[in-house]
Amino acid sequence: MLDQLDGGAKTLRLLVGDNEIALTNLDKVMWPKIRGQRALTKRDLLVYFAGVAPVLLPQLRDRPLTLTRYPNGIEGDYFYQKHNEQAPPFVETIGVYANNRDQQFMLCNNLGTLLWLGQVADLALHTSLARVDPEPDGHLHSTQFTGSKEQIEASLLNYPDFVLFDLDPYIYSGKEGAGEEPELNRKAYHTTVQVAQWLKELLDAASLSSFVKTSRAMGLHIYVPVLRNFDYAVIRSIAETLGGFLVRAYPREVTMEWSVEKRAGKVFFDANQNARIKNLASAYSPRAKPGAPVSMPLRWDELDDVYPTDFTILTAPDRIESAGDLWAGILDAKHDIRALIDSA
Repeated sequence: MLDQLDGGAKTLRLLVGDNEIALTNLDKVMWPKIRGQRALTKRDLLVYFAGVAPVLLPQLRDRPLTLTRYPNGIEGDYFYQKHNEQAPPFVETIGVYANNRDQQFMLCNNLGTLLWLGQVADLALHTSLARVDPEPDGHLHSTQFTGSKEQIEASLLNYPDFVLFDLDPYIYSGKEGAGEEPELNRKAYHTTVQVAQWLKELLDAASLSSFVKTSRAMGLHIYVPVLRNFDYAVIRSIAETLGGFLVRAYPREVTMEWSVEKRAGKVFFDANQNARIKNLASAYSPRAKPGAPVSMPLRWDELDDVYPTDFTILTAPDRIESAGDLWAGILDAKHDIRALIDSA
């Protein structure tokens, strides 16, 4: 397959098993050239997807997708998309009640779908924290996802696999314009690392294993895998409680304030990403940021030694080959948090 993509043709009919995918505009720039790195094209995106599919597809499997499409690259307009009536037949879908009606959401459960997502310029793979598959720990909940708000709230899609902790620094480099988000800078990243390490101490004290990855420009995502016994409201409450501990212990470094002005100079601890309506960038997903960074799983002991720009769609395959798939067993590390809930 990589041989098919390595040619110079701008269009191609790619054979993936028994399926054929029409690829177009393969030389279209998705990420413009930056210092030290050439411009990256749709072909580069597809080569990345094809190469890392063995580690990426398990992170996407059975999770409703939100596409973030950039038809003209990151410097052009973009739009979100949850369903596509023109998707090829090998793209699996699932009926889900959302926005007061039943809709067909896409799932990325096979290589053909992943490469088709590259063709339609889905530059960031956003997935639900919950899965539609009841195996192995979801059989107590309904697999009826359509019909009403009550149905979706009783279903598996309201019972996530993880407690998520989203750390987003609002520490500025000083080069930003008025009203701009903070740009990537080492002080912001290393402060975020410190906050993540404080959070890990809390999680370790509760005997909860945790998995960390880069998020977008300079933040971090920490995942705690849990049995699907509790819905999003309870899971979010757990995240809020631990965030409150950090804010009280480290008020100069951590905030849970919703006012952007009040976040300045601190790391924003966002517990509200634990919600059914939210989708987050999957592990190994590219990001629609300059340089084509990848949301990369990390070992806790290497946080101080790496930097988010170390991992791009060009460098990530070598990283994965050397470090292995650090999230391969994440769903096998689930915790039963009922005792933790009862003691709270």
